[in-house]
Amino acid sequence: MKRTLKRVIVYLLVTASLLGITTTAYADENYTAPTDTVRVGLYYNDGVTTSRTFASANLQNVDGYGYGYEMGYYDSNRNFISLGVTVTDTNAITMVVDRNLYYNSGSRSYMEGTSGSVVVGCFHYQINESFSDYQSAASCLASLGTLSSESFIKYENGKYYVCVGNYTSSSAAAAVAPNVPYSGSVNSGTSYTMTVVETGTNRILFEFDGGGKSFLAVRPISTQGTKTLTYYKNVRYYGNFSYVRKGTDTFYVVNYVNIEDYVKGVLPYEMLASWPIEALKALAVCARTYAMFYLNKHSSMGFDICNTTDCQVYGGTNSANDVTDRAVNETSGMYLTYDGKLCETFYYSSNGGASESSENVWNEALPYLRGVIDPYEEAVIDKISNYNWSVTYTGSELASKLQSKGYSCGTITKFEILEFTPTGNVKRIRFTDSNGKTFTFSKENCRLILGLRSQRYTINGYEGSANGIYVNDSDNFLSSLFENLFAVGSGGTSSLSGGDTYAITSTGDVEKIETSGTASSTGESFVINGSGWGHNVGMSQWGAYSMAKIYGKTYLDILTFYYTDAVVAFSQQL
Repeated sequence: MKRTLKRVIVYLLVTASLLGITTTAYADENYTAPTDTVRVGLYYNDGVTTSRTFASANLQNVDGYGYGYEMGYYDSNRNFISLGVTVTDTNAITMVVDRNLYYNSGSRSYMEGTSGSVVVGCFHYQINESFSDYQSAASCLASLGTLSSESFIKYENGKYYVCVGNYTSSSAAAAVAPNVPYSGSVNSGTSYTMTVVETGTNRILFEFDGGGKSFLAVRPISTQGTKTLTYYKNVRYYGNFSYVRKGTDTFYVVNYVNIEDYVKGVLPYEMLASWPIEALKALAVCARTYAMFYLNKHSSMGFDICNTTDCQVYGGTNSANDVTDRAVNETSGMYLTYDGKLCETFYYSSNGGASESSENVWNEALPYLRGVIDPYEEAVIDKISNYNWSVTYTGSELASKLQSKGYSCGTITKFEILEFTPTGNVKRIRFTDSNGKTFTFSKENCRLILGLRSQRYTINGYEGSANGIYVNDSDNFLSSLFENLFAVGSGGTSSLSGGDTYAITSTGDVEKIETSGTASSTGESFVINGSGWGHNVGMSQWGAYSMAKIYGKTYLDILTFYYTDAVVAFSQQL
């Protein structure tokens, strides 16, 4: 499962596009990925925003890409441990909790109760003898004669057992005892037991109980020469599946998938497949890096990352095509790094003209997440829905927004922008209510408290300005693409990089000019005008589109523009 590295030279292009000057940086970077398998939560309950757990979950082989299933579990190193149980006489199976369930043909799911025509009972007559391997248990099952057709093998905490029948009551299960040539007892499983049935029937194929320490895993069996594809809830997925049941009557569904196949399931859901290949490649590197950076983010729930915008949208292969797959294949094994470590490759839709440094949105100042003036989005504004936006709130509406967040306030009578960032995004705001009480918010809360599309906005027509470096007039702006500009003073030289503004004093010293725009508005209503959509940290997807489509930039150009001093490390499995 581990990856070994093959050292390569990756040529990174850093383009000072506004002057048309191209320079090339060379990187000899290695990155050792801890695994090549990602665990993705497909259906789960995070206790806050997501309540998606089930009593049953179907799998079906995609025709030509699988012909059955192998049962097992995953160890702590993400190795699939086969239990020797294979199912090849059906391509559709359902995993259910060991409870009395009936089959609902309309939803193709099993539901709690016994009222249907197809019912799976949770009571079984279990033979007392245990077996250390599957074959021995299978021999015992075969010796049951006519009863073998309604019997199955159960794996529980390292041992195999043979169970007869499935009944809806303990007494019904006990009634079969005289017909069984072995001693046994009625068993109904535990709150960890998972049952595998043939979809649409009450035929039990296998049961698994790892006592909460291990969980049932199903590996689709590959048709020779093909990679398996499996339907789960009408979505095609690569990889295998695990069913995490932890003492409840529902369970989580987890997709164990190779990192490259995972990225193929992210790319067409985070960026349109029709976009330029170089933009898609840039996002492929970001998505791969993001997934590996956040490995084990949701480990308490049995997976690494979820399949929603809380992590990255992952939708299997339904929307993938040759172009998106090509973008993944042509960047296979590439990760974005800084100082030999993975970057947090945040990205978003559009920044409205400037990205933002991480500490001005969240807390940590990351050297590769520096705000930059972005000249690229402007070329494609006509393609971006609601790029420039405006909302109007009355004082009462603003009060309601604060009250919904738990703040006790009266009608808002004054709204102030206390500070802008060097790239012109809002950093700190203050509200004053009719009682004179003030409420101050900073960083990302300047957007979230108001439910705005971005942190880049003004109020009542006020135009904030970013610190910057100009030559002669505002038409000659030197963007932060320049990392090697200096002012010379009596004490030597000082870098002008990072969007800061400096002046040479009368004594010849170079002093940084500390400025921050402010704005305030009073009245009965407040007009907020803004641009962009997202948190503005890292890569703008529309900026990447423009760089590739309009300016002919490569994915390396895109990555090195939005992620300051980051380099691509290449990991190759030998």
